[in-house]
Amino acid sequence: MPAPPSGEQFEIHHGDQRATIVEVGGGIRELYAGERAVLEPYPLEAICDGGHGAVLVPWPNRIGDGRYSFDGVERRLALTEPGKRNAIHGLLRWAPWRALEHEPDRVLMGVRLHPHPGYPFDLTVSVEYRLGDDGLTVTTTARNAGESACPYGAGQHPYLSPGEGQIDDCVLELGAATVISIDPERGLPTGRESPAGGELDFRRPRKLGAAVIDSPFTDLERGDDGKARVRLTGRDGLTVELWVDSSYAVIELFTGDTLAPARRRTGLAVEPMTCPPDAFRSGESLIRLEPGETFACSWGAGLLRAW
Repeated sequence: MPAPPSGEQFEIHHGDQRATIVEVGGGIRELYAGERAVLEPYPLEAICDGGHGAVLVPWPNRIGDGRYSFDGVERRLALTEPGKRNAIHGLLRWAPWRALEHEPDRVLMGVRLHPHPGYPFDLTVSVEYRLGDDGLTVTTTARNAGESACPYGAGQHPYLSPGEGQIDDCVLELGAATVISIDPERGLPTGRESPAGGELDFRRPRKLGAAVIDSPFTDLERGDDGKARVRLTGRDGLTVELWVDSSYAVIELFTGDTLAPARRRTGLAVEPMTCPPDAFRSGESLIRLEPGETFACSWGAGLLRAW
């Protein structure tokens, strides 16, 4: 039997929860609580589509023209979104990762990002997936293994699941005071605005409807624990939640309207990002990792219920 396109599968369990992490890209292919999908899966026999569950390192989202300057040196990355003239979602989405540790309820995936023509820096990256009573926790850690400082940003691309059907009938809640305006032709930021009263205002729970969204949100409302949360309630009345810690300044929402017809609007991408799109050029919230320095950030997801 041929190997799955996403490579070796690493399953973890806790109670009635289960998740599958994959070798290719080190991402998450599925997360369930009982029979209810928390994160929209992609099939075992399929190549990961639409970035489902992918790890976005060393930058999330887009870099316009693939060009940036760091410490006075101009760099040029391959245009991995050629139609829009962008480099998109980092360098590790299709790399083979290894399971450094694997226990029943956790797996630690790791990879070495060797110097690259457009990113001549050396990183060791690990992502820990852990299931517990409160759901899944994902912690991404990067260490600068090189001899010079490097620019860094991190993100991931999970899709919250509506359960059955499409996301149109779901109720969405996201507390954010600012939406980063995006050029629809290239997906690059053009400014900022308040969502108040508009179709992107989900500070109070409301039906998603036919809204077409591919937008980053920032100035996130946070609880006493420092976490910001996104909640999606399906037609079945069940609510799935994704949270981010204080390391993540931005959450991108994407309704999946450009995916293959059978996959459109069947999940809501909720993408934690430590920096906004085009941060390698703007420098906004860009992390500078000195030699030997590490940076860690965490997000999580689960089904809301009485534990």
